[in-house]
Amino acid sequence: MVGFGLLALMGGGLLASCQSPPQTGATPVRIGYSAWPGWIPWKVTEEKGLFTEAGVPVTLQWFDGYLDSINALNAGQLDCNSQTLNDTISSIAGGADLRVVLTNDNSTGNDQVIAAEGITTVPQLKGRKVAAEEGTVDHYLLLLGLKQAGLTASDIEFVPLETGAAAAAFVAERVDAVGVFAPFTTQALKRPGSTTLISSKEFPGAISDHLVCRSEFVEKNPEQLQKVVNAWFATLKEIKANPGPSLTILAARAGVSEAEYKEYDAGTTIFTLEQNREALKPGNTMASLPFAAAEISTFLQEVGLAKTPPDLTKLFDARFVDAAP
Repeated sequence: MVGFGLLALMGGGLLASCQSPPQTGATPVRIGYSAWPGWIPWKVTEEKGLFTEAGVPVTLQWFDGYLDSINALNAGQLDCNSQTLNDTISSIAGGADLRVVLTNDNSTGNDQVIAAEGITTVPQLKGRKVAAEEGTVDHYLLLLGLKQAGLTASDIEFVPLETGAAAAAFVAERVDAVGVFAPFTTQALKRPGSTTLISSKEFPGAISDHLVCRSEFVEKNPEQLQKVVNAWFATLKEIKANPGPSLTILAARAGVSEAEYKEYDAGTTIFTLEQNREALKPGNTMASLPFAAAEISTFLQEVGLAKTPPDLTKLFDARFVDAAP
Protein backbone atom coordinates (compact mmCIF):
# COMPACT_ATOMS: atom_id res chain seq x y z
CA MET A 1 0.00 0.00 0.00
CA VAL A 2 1.09 3.58 -0.45
CA GLY A 3 0.52 4.37 3.24
CA PHE A 4 3.66 4.65 5.27
CA GLY A 5 5.84 3.56 2.38
CA LEU A 6 4.98 6.84 0.67
CA LEU A 7 7.05 8.78 3.16
CA ALA A 8 10.16 6.75 2.45
CA LEU A 9 9.70 6.73 -1.31
CA MET A 10 9.30 10.48 -1.48
CA GLY A 11 12.40 11.05 0.58
CA GLY A 12 16.10 10.78 0.37
CA GLY A 13 16.74 13.06 3.33
CA LEU A 14 15.34 16.42 4.26
CA LEU A 15 16.85 18.01 1.20
CA ALA A 16 18.01 16.03 -1.81
CA SER A 17 19.81 17.85 -4.61
CA CYS A 18 19.78 16.99 -8.29
CA GLN A 19 21.75 19.20 -10.60
CA SER A 20 21.36 19.86 -14.30
CA PRO A 21 24.61 20.03 -16.27
CA PRO A 22 26.23 23.34 -15.34
CA GLN A 23 27.23 25.97 -17.87
CA THR A 24 30.68 27.50 -17.78
CA GLY A 25 30.71 30.71 -15.77
CA ALA A 26 27.05 30.50 -14.80
CA THR A 27 25.85 29.93 -11.26
CA PRO A 28 22.95 27.45 -11.12
CA VAL A 29 19.56 28.79 -10.10
CA ARG A 30 18.54 27.06 -6.86
CA ILE A 31 14.89 25.98 -7.04
CA GLY A 32 13.04 24.11 -4.30
CA TYR A 33 10.03 21.87 -4.79
CA SER A 34 8.10 19.27 -2.83
CA ALA A 35 5.26 16.77 -3.02
CA TRP A 36 2.48 18.53 -4.89
CA PRO A 37 1.12 17.49 -8.33
CA GLY A 38 1.48 21.03 -9.65
CA TRP A 39 5.20 21.13 -8.81
CA ILE A 40 6.33 17.57 -9.53
CA PRO A 41 6.49 18.41 -13.29
CA TRP A 42 9.80 20.17 -12.47
CA LYS A 43 11.20 16.64 -12.31
CA VAL A 44 10.22 16.17 -15.95
CA THR A 45 11.99 19.47 -16.76
CA GLU A 46 15.13 18.08 -15.21
CA GLU A 47 14.91 14.51 -16.53
CA LYS A 48 14.25 15.65 -20.11
CA GLY A 49 17.07 18.22 -20.08
CA LEU A 50 14.72 21.14 -20.61
CA PHE A 51 16.63 23.51 -18.32
CA THR A 52 19.75 22.86 -20.40
CA GLU A 53 17.72 23.28 -23.60
CA ALA A 54 16.49 26.65 -22.32
CA GLY A 55 20.09 27.67 -21.63
CA VAL A 56 19.99 27.91 -17.83
CA PRO A 57 21.79 25.77 -15.22
CA VAL A 58 19.46 24.79 -12.37
CA THR A 59 19.88 22.91 -9.12
CA LEU A 60 16.55 21.34 -8.17
CA GLN A 61 16.24 20.65 -4.45
CA TRP A 62 13.57 18.24 -3.28
CA PHE A 63 12.10 18.72 0.19
CA ASP A 64 10.29 15.99 2.09
CA GLY A 65 8.70 18.69 4.25
CA TYR A 66 6.98 21.50 2.35
CA LEU A 67 7.42 23.98 5.21
CA ASP A 68 11.16 23.31 5.12
CA SER A 69 11.26 24.55 1.53
CA ILE A 70 9.53 27.80 2.53
CA ASN A 71 11.99 28.30 5.38
CA ALA A 72 14.93 27.63 3.03
CA LEU A 73 13.71 30.33 0.63
CA ASN A 74 13.21 32.82 3.43
CA ALA A 75 16.70 32.03 4.75
CA GLY A 76 18.30 32.67 1.34
CA GLN A 77 19.24 29.01 0.82
CA LEU A 78 17.13 28.98 -2.36
CA ASP A 79 16.65 31.53 -5.12
CA CYS A 80 13.11 30.35 -5.89
CA ASN A 81 10.65 27.90 -4.39
CA SER A 82 7.45 26.17 -5.38
CA GLN A 83 4.81 27.32 -2.89
CA THR A 84 1.26 28.54 -2.48
CA LEU A 85 0.06 32.12 -2.65
CA ASN A 86 -1.26 31.82 0.91
CA ASP A 87 2.09 30.79 2.34
CA THR A 88 3.91 33.43 0.29
CA ILE A 89 1.68 36.14 1.74
CA SER A 90 2.33 34.79 5.24
CA SER A 91 6.09 35.00 4.61
CA ILE A 92 5.79 38.58 3.34
CA ALA A 93 3.79 39.48 6.44
CA GLY A 94 6.73 38.12 8.42
CA GLY A 95 9.21 40.35 6.59
CA ALA A 96 10.25 38.35 3.52
CA ASP A 97 10.72 40.15 0.19
CA LEU A 98 9.29 37.83 -2.46
CA ARG A 99 7.86 37.86 -5.98
CA VAL A 100 5.42 35.53 -7.70
CA VAL A 101 6.77 34.98 -11.22
CA LEU A 102 4.75 31.99 -12.43
CA THR A 103 1.47 30.24 -11.65
CA ASN A 104 1.77 26.46 -11.77
CA ASP A 105 -1.82 25.59 -10.96
CA ASN A 106 -4.97 26.00 -8.91
CA SER A 107 -5.94 23.34 -6.41
CA THR A 108 -9.36 22.04 -7.43
CA GLY A 109 -9.75 19.13 -5.05
CA ASN A 110 -6.26 17.93 -4.14
CA ASP A 111 -6.28 19.77 -0.80
CA GLN A 112 -8.65 18.07 1.61
CA VAL A 113 -9.70 17.77 5.23
CA ILE A 114 -10.35 14.06 5.76
CA ALA A 115 -12.28 12.75 8.75
CA ALA A 116 -12.64 9.41 10.50
CA GLU A 117 -15.63 7.10 10.14
CA GLY A 118 -18.71 8.57 11.82
CA ILE A 119 -17.74 12.20 11.17
CA THR A 120 -19.76 13.24 8.13
CA THR A 121 -20.25 16.99 8.62
CA VAL A 122 -17.90 19.84 9.54
CA PRO A 123 -19.86 20.77 12.73
CA GLN A 124 -19.08 17.25 14.00
CA LEU A 125 -15.41 18.28 14.22
CA LYS A 126 -16.25 20.31 17.32
CA GLY A 127 -14.09 19.10 20.20
CA ARG A 128 -12.19 16.68 17.97
CA LYS A 129 -8.44 16.36 17.33
CA VAL A 130 -7.57 17.70 13.88
CA ALA A 131 -4.01 17.59 12.54
CA ALA A 132 -2.43 19.75 9.83
CA GLU A 133 0.86 21.52 9.17
CA GLU A 134 0.46 24.77 11.07
CA GLY A 135 0.45 27.95 9.04
CA THR A 136 0.41 26.23 5.65
CA VAL A 137 -2.27 25.94 3.03
CA ASP A 138 -4.18 22.98 4.48
CA HIS A 139 -4.41 24.73 7.83
CA TYR A 140 -5.88 27.62 5.85
CA LEU A 141 -8.36 25.28 4.10
CA LEU A 142 -9.38 23.86 7.48
CA LEU A 143 -10.05 27.35 8.82
CA LEU A 144 -12.03 28.26 5.69
CA GLY A 145 -14.19 25.16 6.14
CA LEU A 146 -14.73 25.83 9.84
CA LYS A 147 -15.74 29.42 9.12
CA GLN A 148 -18.21 28.32 6.44
CA ALA A 149 -19.78 25.95 8.99
CA GLY A 150 -20.02 28.64 11.67
CA LEU A 151 -17.10 27.32 13.75
CA THR A 152 -13.76 28.82 14.75
CA ALA A 153 -10.31 27.39 15.44
CA SER A 154 -11.09 27.30 19.15
CA ASP A 155 -13.90 24.81 18.52
CA ILE A 156 -11.43 22.02 17.64
CA GLU A 157 -8.31 20.58 19.26
CA PHE A 158 -5.67 21.49 16.68
CA VAL A 159 -2.65 19.17 16.44
CA PRO A 160 0.24 20.79 14.52
CA LEU A 161 2.21 18.19 12.55
CA GLU A 162 4.25 18.15 9.33
CA THR A 163 1.95 17.01 6.50
CA GLY A 164 3.40 13.51 6.11
CA ALA A 165 3.39 12.99 9.88
CA ALA A 166 -0.18 14.31 10.07
CA ALA A 167 -1.35 11.78 7.47
CA ALA A 168 0.45 8.99 9.32
CA ALA A 169 -1.11 10.05 12.64
CA PHE A 170 -4.56 9.97 11.07
CA VAL A 171 -4.05 6.48 9.60
CA ALA A 172 -2.79 5.34 13.02
CA GLU A 173 -6.03 6.72 14.57
CA ARG A 174 -4.21 9.20 16.81
CA VAL A 175 -6.30 12.10 15.48
CA ASP A 176 -9.90 12.35 14.29
CA ALA A 177 -9.32 14.37 11.13
CA VAL A 178 -6.45 15.69 9.06
CA GLY A 179 -5.77 18.47 6.56
CA VAL A 180 -3.48 17.20 3.78
CA PHE A 181 -2.62 17.72 0.13
CA ALA A 182 -2.06 15.16 -2.63
CA PRO A 183 -0.31 12.73 -2.63
CA PHE A 184 -0.79 12.53 1.16
CA THR A 185 -4.57 12.43 0.58
CA THR A 186 -4.04 8.95 -0.87
CA GLN A 187 -2.34 7.87 2.32
CA ALA A 188 -4.96 9.40 4.65
CA LEU A 189 -7.87 7.82 2.79
CA LYS A 190 -6.40 4.36 3.50
CA ARG A 191 -7.99 4.64 6.95
CA PRO A 192 -11.13 2.47 6.79
CA GLY A 193 -14.35 4.50 6.71
CA SER A 194 -12.59 7.83 6.23
CA THR A 195 -14.25 10.52 4.15
CA THR A 196 -13.44 13.94 2.71
CA LEU A 197 -15.20 16.70 4.66
CA ILE A 198 -13.66 19.80 3.10
CA SER A 199 -12.11 20.08 -0.36
CA SER A 200 -10.37 22.88 -2.22
CA LYS A 201 -12.89 22.16 -4.99
CA GLU A 202 -15.45 23.95 -2.80
CA PHE A 203 -13.27 27.09 -2.61
CA PRO A 204 -12.28 27.88 -6.22
CA GLY A 205 -9.26 30.17 -6.49
CA ALA A 206 -8.53 29.98 -2.77
CA ILE A 207 -5.40 27.87 -3.23
CA SER A 208 -3.05 28.72 -6.08
CA ASP A 209 0.48 27.39 -6.51
CA HIS A 210 3.45 29.31 -7.84
CA LEU A 211 7.12 29.70 -8.50
CA VAL A 212 8.14 32.32 -5.94
CA CYS A 213 11.55 34.01 -5.94
CA ARG A 214 13.48 36.32 -3.66
CA SER A 215 13.14 39.87 -5.01
CA GLU A 216 16.89 40.43 -4.89
CA PHE A 217 17.45 37.42 -7.12
CA VAL A 218 14.74 38.53 -9.56
CA GLU A 219 16.29 41.97 -10.00
CA LYS A 220 19.83 40.67 -10.42
CA ASN A 221 19.06 37.69 -12.67
CA PRO A 222 16.09 38.48 -14.95
CA GLU A 223 17.59 36.70 -17.97
CA GLN A 224 18.21 33.46 -16.06
CA LEU A 225 14.74 33.60 -14.54
CA GLN A 226 13.15 34.15 -17.94
CA LYS A 227 14.80 30.94 -19.14
CA VAL A 228 13.49 29.05 -16.10
CA VAL A 229 9.94 30.24 -16.84
CA ASN A 230 10.40 29.30 -20.51
CA ALA A 231 11.54 25.82 -19.41
CA TRP A 232 8.35 25.37 -17.38
CA PHE A 233 6.12 25.97 -20.39
CA ALA A 234 8.35 23.70 -22.47
CA THR A 235 7.71 21.07 -19.80
CA LEU A 236 3.96 21.37 -20.18
CA LYS A 237 4.38 20.83 -23.92
CA GLU A 238 6.60 17.80 -23.26
CA ILE A 239 4.04 16.23 -20.92
CA LYS A 240 1.27 16.78 -23.47
CA ALA A 241 3.35 15.38 -26.35
CA ASN A 242 4.67 12.37 -24.41
CA PRO A 243 2.13 11.59 -21.67
CA GLY A 244 3.23 7.99 -21.03
CA PRO A 245 6.94 8.55 -20.30
CA SER A 246 6.10 11.77 -18.44
CA LEU A 247 3.62 9.95 -16.18
CA THR A 248 6.31 7.42 -15.28
CA ILE A 249 8.60 10.25 -14.12
CA LEU A 250 5.82 12.06 -12.23
CA ALA A 251 4.55 8.97 -10.39
CA ALA A 252 8.07 7.86 -9.45
CA ARG A 253 8.90 11.25 -7.94
CA ALA A 254 5.60 11.29 -6.02
CA GLY A 255 6.15 7.73 -4.78
CA VAL A 256 2.74 6.51 -5.96
CA SER A 257 1.51 4.27 -8.75
CA GLU A 258 0.79 5.70 -12.18
CA ALA A 259 -2.91 4.94 -11.69
CA GLU A 260 -2.91 6.85 -8.40
CA TYR A 261 -1.09 9.79 -9.96
CA LYS A 262 -3.69 9.97 -12.73
CA GLU A 263 -6.34 10.50 -10.05
CA TYR A 264 -4.66 13.76 -9.08
CA ASP A 265 -5.28 15.31 -12.48
CA ALA A 266 -8.84 16.40 -11.74
CA GLY A 267 -7.76 17.92 -8.44
CA THR A 268 -5.03 20.10 -9.94
CA THR A 269 -5.74 22.54 -12.75
CA ILE A 270 -2.40 23.28 -14.42
CA PHE A 271 -2.32 26.81 -15.84
CA THR A 272 -1.48 27.39 -19.49
CA LEU A 273 0.59 30.39 -20.54
CA GLU A 274 -2.57 32.29 -21.46
CA GLN A 275 -4.19 31.45 -18.10
CA ASN A 276 -1.03 32.73 -16.39
CA ARG A 277 -1.36 36.06 -18.14
CA GLU A 278 -5.10 36.30 -17.52
CA ALA A 279 -4.80 35.50 -13.80
CA LEU A 280 -2.47 38.45 -13.22
CA LYS A 281 -5.03 41.00 -14.40
CA PRO A 282 -7.02 43.04 -11.84
CA GLY A 283 -10.52 41.72 -11.14
CA ASN A 284 -13.24 41.28 -8.56
CA THR A 285 -13.30 37.47 -8.27
CA MET A 286 -10.88 34.84 -6.96
CA ALA A 287 -9.87 34.16 -10.58
CA SER A 288 -7.82 37.37 -10.37
CA LEU A 289 -4.61 36.83 -8.39
CA PRO A 290 -4.41 40.45 -7.14
CA PHE A 291 -7.99 40.17 -5.85
CA ALA A 292 -7.34 36.72 -4.34
CA ALA A 293 -4.18 37.98 -2.62
CA ALA A 294 -6.09 40.83 -0.97
CA GLU A 295 -8.83 38.44 0.20
CA ILE A 296 -6.32 35.92 1.53
CA SER A 297 -4.36 38.66 3.28
CA THR A 298 -7.46 39.84 5.11
CA PHE A 299 -8.40 36.30 6.13
CA LEU A 300 -4.90 35.44 7.35
CA GLN A 301 -4.94 38.50 9.59
CA GLU A 302 -8.42 37.68 10.89
CA VAL A 303 -7.40 34.18 12.00
CA GLY A 304 -3.98 35.20 13.31
CA LEU A 305 -1.80 33.48 10.70
CA ALA A 306 -0.44 36.90 9.66
CA LYS A 307 0.53 39.25 12.48
CA THR A 308 0.94 42.36 10.34
CA PRO A 309 -0.64 43.50 7.04
CA PRO A 310 1.63 42.30 4.22
CA ASP A 311 2.77 44.70 1.49
CA LEU A 312 1.37 43.21 -1.72
CA THR A 313 2.28 46.09 -4.07
CA LYS A 314 5.22 44.26 -5.68
CA LEU A 315 4.05 40.67 -5.13
CA PHE A 316 3.24 39.81 -8.75
CA ASP A 317 5.87 40.19 -11.46
CA ALA A 318 4.18 39.52 -14.81
CA ARG A 319 7.10 40.29 -17.10
CA PHE A 320 8.32 36.69 -17.33
CA VAL A 321 5.04 35.08 -18.39
CA ASP A 322 4.39 38.08 -20.64
CA ALA A 323 7.70 37.43 -22.43
CA ALA A 324 7.45 33.62 -22.52
CA PRO A 325 7.19 32.17 -26.05
